[in-house]
Amino acid sequence: MTRRFLALLSACALAGSIPLLGAVPLPRIGPKAPSVAGHMHSYGSVAISPDGKHVLALETIEKDENDTSSVPSPTALMIYTVGGANAPHTIKCGTPADCTISSPAWAPDGEHLAFIVRDKKNGVTEIWTARPDEDTGHPFVRAFKGVMTSLKYAPNGSLAVLATANAKKEVGATQAGAALVGEIGAKPDEQRLAIVAAGGTLAFVSPADTYIYEYDWSPDATKLVATEAKGDGDNNWWFAKLAIADIGTKAFTEIYTPPLQINAPRWSPDGKTIAFISGLMSDFGSVGGDVFTIAPSGGTATNVTPNLPGSANSLTWAHKSDRVTFTMLANDKTAIATAPIKGGAATTLWSEAVSIAAGGDARASFAKDGITSALVRQGFETPAAILVGRVGAWTALTHDNDGIEPSVKAQSITWMSDGARVQGWLLQPRELVPGKEYPMITNIHGGPSAASTPNFVERGTTKAFIKGGYFVFYPNPRGSFGQGEAFTRGNVKDFGGGDLRDVLAGIDAVEKTAPVDDARLGVTGGSYGGYMTMWTITQTQRFRAAVAGAGIANWQSYYGQNGIDTWMLPFFGASVYDDPAVYAKSSPITFIKNAKTPTFIYVGERDVEVPAPQSFEMWHALQDLKVPTELVVYEGEGHAIRSAAHRKDVQDRTIAWFDKYLK
Repeated sequence: MTRRFLALLSACALAGSIPLLGAVPLPRIGPKAPSVAGHMHSYGSVAISPDGKHVLALETIEKDENDTSSVPSPTALMIYTVGGANAPHTIKCGTPADCTISSPAWAPDGEHLAFIVRDKKNGVTEIWTARPDEDTGHPFVRAFKGVMTSLKYAPNGSLAVLATANAKKEVGATQAGAALVGEIGAKPDEQRLAIVAAGGTLAFVSPADTYIYEYDWSPDATKLVATEAKGDGDNNWWFAKLAIADIGTKAFTEIYTPPLQINAPRWSPDGKTIAFISGLMSDFGSVGGDVFTIAPSGGTATNVTPNLPGSANSLTWAHKSDRVTFTMLANDKTAIATAPIKGGAATTLWSEAVSIAAGGDARASFAKDGITSALVRQGFETPAAILVGRVGAWTALTHDNDGIEPSVKAQSITWMSDGARVQGWLLQPRELVPGKEYPMITNIHGGPSAASTPNFVERGTTKAFIKGGYFVFYPNPRGSFGQGEAFTRGNVKDFGGGDLRDVLAGIDAVEKTAPVDDARLGVTGGSYGGYMTMWTITQTQRFRAAVAGAGIANWQSYYGQNGIDTWMLPFFGASVYDDPAVYAKSSPITFIKNAKTPTFIYVGERDVEVPAPQSFEMWHALQDLKVPTELVVYEGEGHAIRSAAHRKDVQDRTIAWFDKYLK
């Protein structure tokens, strides 16, 4: 580790302004050999260096989809030279069995980076630093007993991190919960904000009873803005507030209590404004809403994107303080736009029917010039690649997946339902038999505040559906992101009402244009999609088979069972104890005697968000009513099924279930 880097890391104030750089020339990098079938590359934590000379990414060469061994897919920290002709440089911490790398971040000089290393053998977490040309890193924060996430550098080189000492579980409600034994809720994990001090120690700057979700540095590196809540971090994000941590005075001051959820606080380059996204959101990390600004001293927040015809999902200031840059989902397109903070319409810089991502809560990573960016782009028929350059004029930086042919044809479908425009995606096999009608699976996304967006279909259950001769329909009914805040709020106090009408109207629209057999329809989904699947079979006999993952059978019992009950209040308007009727009217169990559809149900044993008893309740009811049903509970799993063997089992059982009843 160089002395210059140590000086940057331990500095406490910005020693002068950094000049803006000109646009970096971006010649095309020579293509790599096409990817071998079954070895698709995926990219995460993509970040361009402040000087625009390098791009880092956590790159995973995914195992063959039939490989269910416990050996993890190899993941490495790759460093690409923008405009260079050589292969990327690799930084490793050891073998995949020994350690994992996460949360890489560039230092402001662009000549160093830091990342988090999980030491699997010793059960500790560390922060390492490295130069872009090194093969490995140097431990700086050693042997932390707990979990660390979200490394971020200040403009002066100071480094901050979110740290959970002696964590009982991984961060996030979708992770498997801790064993429910002993005194429940006595000492919840608290993720705290810490400064990395010289010598590799952590200096906490947030209270011990407060959970920090996200944060950002002030431009003078003397303060941090954070979203925070008291108590259990899994459960209280829906009431998170905005706070300022002052490093010098050690004060931690709440400055804003929002009416709805907030995400992605970002400090303007001149230090005078904080921007954030706020809207109706059902899950931390599933972001959508309008862009707001507020003064660091607090006061009234201003919506700078009123009547936005879409949902903002990440933001940055780039290098300007008078306009905020944000990404959004607008109908079937992803867009990058800017909005003035003093009033005026937003301007779209680029939009396309694809998905983009960078890492963490960012969809695009910008260099210090505010012009050059890096991101991962993919579509249903286009495999993932890292792009770099000016917005909308990017050049492909990676070509690992160029040789992979798409498995599907995809089209955006738009229809009217209850006077509103609704959008969804229809996927089909690339080759169809003339005159033949095909079975179709409707896959309803989770959330409900989320959306189905284009992602390359190369593996997993969707590919298996297509390979098996199914059409697959992904509707984005009311409650989804992408059509503005009013549309996202369209299912408040009406779960399963208007959104089911939207789904059924979408199927009607599909059948007018595609060779789909209405007598061979299936429905599936996970989380809220699992609820919608359970609900649907009590409301209509149109579907011949159903598969529900982590679904909700009874909103009344669910309220008292789950670990995130506060998410329900903005959607139901009151707790179940104050208004049980609004919960009962949307519960599948209320109408269970209408159910006739054969239904396969699965859930994780330690699901915090939708506990397994909900699946047991639905399965028990269907059994009692003599409706064909099966239930599988996956040992040790949380809300997301993560084991390769378990995911393969879910896929095999799902395909077999639909084949049995639809073919």
